[in-house]
Amino acid sequence: MNLCVIPARGGSKRIPRKNIRIFNGKPMIAYAIELARDSGLFEHIVVSTDDEETAQVAREFGAETPFIRSVVLANDYSPTAPVVADAIVRCEALGWSIDKVCCIYPCVPLAQVSDLQEALRLLESHEVDYLFPIVEFPAAIQRALRLDNNGQVSAFFSSYELVRTQDLEPAYHDAGQFYWGKRNSWIDNPLIHSSGAGFVLPRTRVVDIDTDADWALAELIHQVIQPVKGD
Repeated sequence: MNLCVIPARGGSKRIPRKNIRIFNGKPMIAYAIELARDSGLFEHIVVSTDDEETAQVAREFGAETPFIRSVVLANDYSPTAPVVADAIVRCEALGWSIDKVCCIYPCVPLAQVSDLQEALRLLESHEVDYLFPIVEFPAAIQRALRLDNNGQVSAFFSSYELVRTQDLEPAYHDAGQFYWGKRNSWIDNPLIHSSGAGFVLPRTRVVDIDTDADWALAELIHQVIQPVKGD
């Protein structure tokens, strides 16, 4: 079976209680749960959390919370893969037989059902451990600048300073929405980025929500795309 794991700890620092804060009328995590549900891809949608209030909100929107995550895996430095692996082990202890697992982050109101479905199709057709969405950097990373304490700028890569940006290789970053992976990959291989394939999303549907400004921008974009989200 396919399992969805939504990791949603309670101790967000930059935006307190981010995972259950109201976003355009609903708790933020509700969008991730509904994304998984509407995709029709999962037998179980599990929220891994250390926080009872988050667990209660998750259950209200149709997710399962069969365990409370250990505090060891709920600090600011806990990477994603061990949290998902822990969820797999705990769910298998309930007698579940798991084949593929999708980790959906709790703050993905712009993610689309079609992206989730396409990513699974690509995972099944590629010889990789993981498959996840990526997005092109908005500017050429080869022309990146550093700023010192005196306001002076210098090039990170001086050899590219006079190269036209259209002649530089495009670069991409993790869209930060979800990861499809094979069950054994999550258990044995925590190196998601170096063990996977990606597919490109438009920048208009990707916002990394870490500040109040990010939150406001995501709400505006969501208000625009929401009417056609199911197309």
